[in-house]
Amino acid sequence: MRKSFDSLAGIVLNQLGKDPTCGEVFIFLNRRHNQVKLLLFEGDGFAIYYKRLEKGTYEIPSPGADSTSLYITSNQLSWMLEGVSLRSVKLRHRFTLPRKMELQI
Repeated sequence: MRKSFDSLAGIVLNQLGKDPTCGEVFIFLNRRHNQVKLLLFEGDGFAIYYKRLEKGTYEIPSPGADSTSLYITSNQLSWMLEGVSLRSVKLRHRFTLPRKMELQI
């Protein structure tokens, strides 16, 4: 979790093959899942949100086989940061336009 703006943007560009200025939120977790960094480009520069839990861990959705990244919704991100168990959440069917964020694991 020592990486900052340029290093995280480099990971997004070189390892994920994505443009870090595209407007998506890129989420990075440490191995113990008790620290998270969110990288986003706000039009005039990068912003980083960083949080370290004093107790507990972040639960993330299971990625597919041989996958190092997955897309999550803004609701899932909010629940993840608030400590809601994503496995126990049941959503009723609603129409929504696709709006997703990429989670780097």
